[in-house]
Amino acid sequence: MPKWLKDAVFYEIYPQSYYDTNEDGIGDFNGIIEKLDYIKGLGCNALWINPCYDSPFKDAGYDVRDYKKVAPRYGTNQDLYRLFGEAHNRGMHVLLDLVPGHTSEEHEWFRESQKAEKNKYSNRYVWSGHCFEPMKGYPYIGGESERAGVYMLNFFKCQPALNYGFQKCEEAWQLPTDHPDCIATREAMKDVMRFWLDHGCDGFRVDMASSLVKNDDEVKSGTCAIWRNVREMLDEEYPEAAMVSEWNDPQRAINSAGFHMDFYLNWSGNGYSTLMRDYESGEDRSFFRKDGGGDITRFLDEYVPNYLATRENGYYCLLTCNHDTLRPKYNLSDRELKITYAFLFTMPGVPFLYYGDEIGMRYLQLPTKEGGYQRTGSRTPMQWNDKKNAGFSKCPADALYLPVDGSADAPSVAAQEKAPDSLLNTVRALLALRHEEEDLQADGEFEAVYAESGKLPFVYRRGGLLIALNPSGETVSAPVAAAGRTVRFSIGGGTVGETAITLEPQSFLVLQVTP
Repeated sequence: MPKWLKDAVFYEIYPQSYYDTNEDGIGDFNGIIEKLDYIKGLGCNALWINPCYDSPFKDAGYDVRDYKKVAPRYGTNQDLYRLFGEAHNRGMHVLLDLVPGHTSEEHEWFRESQKAEKNKYSNRYVWSGHCFEPMKGYPYIGGESERAGVYMLNFFKCQPALNYGFQKCEEAWQLPTDHPDCIATREAMKDVMRFWLDHGCDGFRVDMASSLVKNDDEVKSGTCAIWRNVREMLDEEYPEAAMVSEWNDPQRAINSAGFHMDFYLNWSGNGYSTLMRDYESGEDRSFFRKDGGGDITRFLDEYVPNYLATRENGYYCLLTCNHDTLRPKYNLSDRELKITYAFLFTMPGVPFLYYGDEIGMRYLQLPTKEGGYQRTGSRTPMQWNDKKNAGFSKCPADALYLPVDGSADAPSVAAQEKAPDSLLNTVRALLALRHEEEDLQADGEFEAVYAESGKLPFVYRRGGLLIALNPSGETVSAPVAAAGRTVRFSIGGGTVGETAITLEPQSFLVLQVTP
């Protein structure tokens, strides 16, 4: 386990939208470098940068054309190497996004794989045996190649699936996972990882990590075996390199596949969704809504068993949002966000903060851009100040990658830095607290102390610290003995007694044993 993860707090950057230094309307590596001190000042000591490789951008960079070359819109390879170095100079780490399941249809591997003549790339992708032989149960494209076969897709038409084999082969064209050509695909991806690690990258967030082997069994044993092999390589050659999986199944991702971290993602109706995004039914029952009437046990019933099962092997990670999810400001006020973030940043695992969430950037209703569809509105330019284009770029407004929030009350870093009680400064205070208190870091002990269905407050323990929160608009009490404790950190207020903790509306308390 990389030692630096224990006190890591990640900041996710969508590079197109962070800061534009060459006035083309698109963010770039030099822009990220210019803002490293701001990010470090937030309390974030690690970055996750969304895909920045050469791409036709039909899926915002998740359609990779060349894994070892950065997209010119962001700069050059040397600019990215400099970003790694500047981050390291500040004691920060950088993860890149690894897209192992598919490439762009314009990738050279695929161009070779499409040829009629057999070559070393012929089985780099999944092909049927004939141009009129469909792939039953799988999305595919036919009639686009010299080769007499149809090829499998992972998602969009532009994303042919790389071939790691089938756990159970049912057709003649399906290769087993131990076929030399399938092993070659795995080794090619390891080669990509080594390339970036050798140039200063500190690890990877792995896109759709569970989807490599096709027709895999229920526990994903074929896919897990591939990632265990990758973990063995990392442990031997790059022991401080970290991997976090987009899997949302930590018992598979961490215990079976060997990832250091797994995300607790927002899936419809799951425990995480009940915290901030429980509005699909039309009535918002989100736990952190002041009037939501939410129930913390809907989160804990799913979270706790996974946390307990994986805490010895890795970290189950909570996030404010990501590039695929509606921003939390969509339905939560700044006060509600303060209590939400206080919870997220004092829980076990390694927290991830999505750029702009620290100031409460809004989700915007926008037309799709580069395959974003409904996700596009969470990918808008960072709002730095109240100047042109919110300080993101000096280019004409109509040349921006995406429009900025034009509302008169659009939040900005500059405005919130001047307000001591702003959301931005609350985030800074919370993350400073996390760094100061070892019990609040990734592997500090966690226990739910008072968590009753339909009742508040929620009280939990992190090591020697007792934490209580009340997202509602009512004063509430919990029968928790807190004698001999004083307030270490607070949002709102409350009282601590020998037999009970009482919290005022929308309050959060961290209690320590009186020195």
